[in-house]
Amino acid sequence: MSDIFCPDCKKHTEVAFDHSAGDTVCTECGLVLEAHSVDETSEWRTFANESNDNDPVRVGGPSNPLLTDGGLSTVIAKPNGAHGDFLSSSLGRWQNRGSNPDRSLILAFRTIANMADRLGLVATIKDRANEIYKKVEDLKSIRGRNQDAILAACLYIACRQEDRPRTVKEICSVANGATKKEIGRAKEFIVKQLEVEMGQSMEMGTIHAGDFLRRFCSTLGMNNTAVKAAQEAVQRSEELDIRRSPISIAAAVIYMITQLSEDKKPLKGLKRLTHSVLFAYTFGEIIILTLGSTHSADISLATGVAEGTIRNSYKDLYPYAARLIPNSYAKEEDLKNLCTP
Repeated sequence: MSDIFCPDCKKHTEVAFDHSAGDTVCTECGLVLEAHSVDETSEWRTFANESNDNDPVRVGGPSNPLLTDGGLSTVIAKPNGAHGDFLSSSLGRWQNRGSNPDRSLILAFRTIANMADRLGLVATIKDRANEIYKKVEDLKSIRGRNQDAILAACLYIACRQEDRPRTVKEICSVANGATKKEIGRAKEFIVKQLEVEMGQSMEMGTIHAGDFLRRFCSTLGMNNTAVKAAQEAVQRSEELDIRRSPISIAAAVIYMITQLSEDKKPLKGLKRLTHSVLFAYTFGEIIILTLGSTHSADISLATGVAEGTIRNSYKDLYPYAARLIPNSYAKEEDLKNLCTP
């Protein structure tokens, strides 16, 4: 009970709440002060079929405009236990025998969602990938093609369009067996088909080295100071005529920054590096070569860029080291510590 002003009693009186009817009633004169009010308190009632199920969820999934019925069709659940309802069981079997025009779409959307979850992608990218697949599927031009590659390519394009690009190797790692070549061919096929359908070029978004840098640095366990220096170096590299892929530039910048780090060993592969030092000590003349190889191996593992590509990209960036590395991170005399390509 609580005190509310009653217009009939002309004073504050105690009121009672009738939760079943949603009414607020004055306890002195019986006047209904508020009718059909919404109870905003927590609801503890469960709507599950089984008594042992304490799941409070009482609504279905969200509507999906890409499906014929909006994803709100009725599904007859299978009865649990040995004493399941015979009628429900029979109806469920008959429903499964019926043709569902959205069956293939639902499976495709589920596969895209699984791949996106494994990569930690947001819901907007999943929705965009679903839209791309729906458009391609409506064209009836993907029959006989590798379904896993098509779905992976849709996710790759969605990441590009949402300005959250992922490398083809990252997409390939969750593509259920589809290879990089297959995903690349599927991507080109989808872009070509949609461009013909729309009558104009398809926007894919521009890839920059900075789009991958922070994720790579996090994988390598680099400190914040090194990450900020790498980000600034990548931004400055866009002013240069370096004809390398953005991923290769990002890997080369990381390779350059980690050589100038205060602790000199900011990477996670320290155990492998220790073994390389022992090996190099035995064969003294190749100490620098072995250390450099292990260093680039860690970066190659984190970025998916081959060690040879990292070294070649580093060779292109090395003459511009003074322009790329921020003065707050390394002085000009510190740049002499960089390995000569």
